[in-house]
Amino acid sequence: MSLSGPLKHSTDRLAVFTPVSEEALTAWLRHRPVGTLRSLTPIAAGIENTNYFVTTTTGQYVLTLFEKLTDTELPFYLGLMSHLAAHGVPAPAPMPADDGALFHRLNDKPAALVSRLPGRSVMQPDPSACAQLGTVLARMHLSGQSFGGTLENPRGPRWWHETAPQVMPFLDATAQTVLQDELRFQAQSRHTDLPRGPVHGDLFRDNVLFDADHLTGVIDFYFAGVDALLFDVAVCANDWCLIDHQHDRRLSAQHCDAFLRAYAAQRPFVDSERVAWPVMLRAAALRFWLSRLFDFYLPRAGQLVHAHDPNHFYDVLQLRTHAAAAPVLP
Repeated sequence: MSLSGPLKHSTDRLAVFTPVSEEALTAWLRHRPVGTLRSLTPIAAGIENTNYFVTTTTGQYVLTLFEKLTDTELPFYLGLMSHLAAHGVPAPAPMPADDGALFHRLNDKPAALVSRLPGRSVMQPDPSACAQLGTVLARMHLSGQSFGGTLENPRGPRWWHETAPQVMPFLDATAQTVLQDELRFQAQSRHTDLPRGPVHGDLFRDNVLFDADHLTGVIDFYFAGVDALLFDVAVCANDWCLIDHQHDRRLSAQHCDAFLRAYAAQRPFVDSERVAWPVMLRAAALRFWLSRLFDFYLPRAGQLVHAHDPNHFYDVLQLRTHAAAAPVLP
């Protein structure tokens, strides 16, 4: 794919839109039973929210100021995290305030404090890591069935069709045709009979934590929503199960087999999912190609300058579209 213009955004600046002082946070924390503030450290990651590591006299937490999400949307995200944590899924647990609310405004932005999970991301996962991911993802999907919140996947088909015209002028003729063709294909291929429920929607390698080769946490639920559970599986496969993340974006049979078998051991796939699997791999690639194009060419004003290369998921989409066969679901 040829983009109209060179890459123009650095990828190493702090992901901070809204600065927070220790004085402001100390006042905000008085309404939460988390002790006295000891340290406040900006997190140099993310493209949607302002994040800080917070240490108090009672433990370690993550503070998030939501730059785009609204008071209407946040109860779903924070409620889902709380629900999953209560059901034994290694998700961050939101810390309620004295009034029971899971978020309050800080520096005129809705903000939440959640438990900080141990571990760090594994950027070159082996089949064992993929198997652990499959087990936890299936447990998340099963536990989510009893969660009562409802919110359409915020980056689902409706968003694709709203976003495509905005990024189309930045693409060359070939890429424009690929985008138009894929949108038409997906519009004709949505499978309404697939098992549905809350999905994470963004479960990339940097949103999963490991400690001593053991999966310890799943983080960043702020693209979650209700969709086909298979969409979540496809998002993971497209990121975790590549032969080589830098050079060869085909799916590794060994990684896929470990991931999919571990998932199916917890939640067996149904026949409709087996039919839809190649289509869903393409849908997941389309979603992230579009979001990376949007973040790259139409960035929001602020202190954040952080954009991933859209070409990666253009290549993934092309490979999933033209591959002879996708790995078979067990």
